[in-house]
Amino acid sequence: MIRTVNLNKIFRTEEVETTALDNVSLEIKEKEFVSIMGPSGCGKSTLMNILGLLDNPSGGEFHFLGTEVAKYSERQRAQFRKENIGFVFQSFNLIDELTVFENVELPLLYLKVSTSERKRRVNEVLERMEIIHRKNHFPQQLSGGQQQRVAVSRAIVSNPKLILADEPTGNLDSKNGDEVMRMLSDLNDAGTTVIMVTHSPAYAEYGSRVVHLFDGHIVTENFNEKFHV
Repeated sequence: MIRTVNLNKIFRTEEVETTALDNVSLEIKEKEFVSIMGPSGCGKSTLMNILGLLDNPSGGEFHFLGTEVAKYSERQRAQFRKENIGFVFQSFNLIDELTVFENVELPLLYLKVSTSERKRRVNEVLERMEIIHRKNHFPQQLSGGQQQRVAVSRAIVSNPKLILADEPTGNLDSKNGDEVMRMLSDLNDAGTTVIMVTHSPAYAEYGSRVVHLFDGHIVTENFNEKFHV
């Protein structure tokens, strides 16, 4: 699904040049669950932004579903994102003025899905995530765990091929964090590719592979033995 070759990202100001990613080569197959770990400032978020087509690399190759996308324009990236990628963030990123239903519906509006089909798919995914009883509530009326359920619902309502989860349990207690990890694991079992950034070694073990970044480099890749028996 994803292949990067000598991927680089350099941030420049008038005084300073910072290398966030330094020759990162990585391959992720369809239906994998890959956890990415590393200390703050090691390049995890930069890598996720590039894999999610939110930013372009400074150099190297980035192939997504067989297409070289490293030099895509913003318009091309946006279209590719809408069609292929769902995002789950640490801060939920829900829109306070919209109900649960309306927040989850947003990706389908961007894809110009019909009204009746939007209603069917939103209700279906809210039922699946066990949050349909809150569909007319606003985000501020929900607990953190419930807000993350809504965020996961929004990420999967368009049936994306890839879920990118950036510290999805970071603002949750252990009970709700465990529940979010079970949801991501279930999505992966159903065939969705998942790439997750986490600081938690325990949650990283949900992945079939753990990639460790340090100073913009991949320093180790460990395969989870329970997936490779």
